[in-house]
Amino acid sequence: MTERIRVGVVGVGSIGQHHARVYAESAAGELIGVHDLQRERANTVAQKTGCTAFGDFDALLDQVDAVSVAVPTLAHEHVGLHCLQAGCDVLIEKPIAISVEAADRLIASAETHGRLLQIGHVERYNPAVEALLSRVERPGFVEIHRLGAFASRSLEVDVIVDLMIHDIDIVHAMVPGEVDEVRAVGVPVLSDEIDIANARLELSGGCIVNMTASRVSLNRVRKVRIFEPSGYLSVDYSAQEVAQYRLGREGGRPAIEAVPVQVSRAEPLVRQLDDFLRSALTRRVPRVDGLSGRRALETALRIRDAMTRRGVSD
Repeated sequence: MTERIRVGVVGVGSIGQHHARVYAESAAGELIGVHDLQRERANTVAQKTGCTAFGDFDALLDQVDAVSVAVPTLAHEHVGLHCLQAGCDVLIEKPIAISVEAADRLIASAETHGRLLQIGHVERYNPAVEALLSRVERPGFVEIHRLGAFASRSLEVDVIVDLMIHDIDIVHAMVPGEVDEVRAVGVPVLSDEIDIANARLELSGGCIVNMTASRVSLNRVRKVRIFEPSGYLSVDYSAQEVAQYRLGREGGRPAIEAVPVQVSRAEPLVRQLDDFLRSALTRRVPRVDGLSGRRALETALRIRDAMTRRGVSD
């Protein structure tokens, strides 16, 4: 590949700074510059990555073909629309927006302006998740735990659209069918929003999904277990490990057999941004497009609504 995409990053906080780092080392992209409302932070990231800190948002957009948007969720729609209207391909960090209606406006703008819209569900690029999706067949029950310590970021949204939405996206990629029923509970602990939540989804094909997400736990856990008629899969997102067991027969009796699963470990963000840049070069649809982001958001908001119906205010 000789052609490179000129790229920028809008918002270089805890997540955006890593977008800048990866772009600066990419063979497919040329990091032109970054923009952040906190000018000192933009200057620091620009110095580290060898690019320009743009104080003027539009001046950055004039110099790039594509942009990562890593601003607070409440600003996703406004910033994303501005970038699309400026003629840039756009990767917006998850969730796609604060509402389904805002997501629809972003998707419509991308189509109108002939631009790519990718959503930053980075876990989909985890090599362990890729291995899982290539092996899962007929999931009947899925159990997911995503637990982490409290951090002073993304507190303007609840844990459902902050953390659980990663697993919602993976469930939709893994399990066919619509969500027929949602039951959920959640409580605020250290913030004004819901900090720990549990949701039970029943999909039209009969699969039951039980998800727990917390941002107030002592230990970091990122695991999913899938039970199928013919076997069982267990994935550790953080360790990028997959264990698979299948039902076999030994001496005429049922037996559980371990199936070796090789996973080539890699940084998911590098794979995600490479997909974005190569999609921009080839004009193919990225793995996690706007419609995927919208679907995950819609389910996340249904989970929140289910909590509200139980008398838990968000």
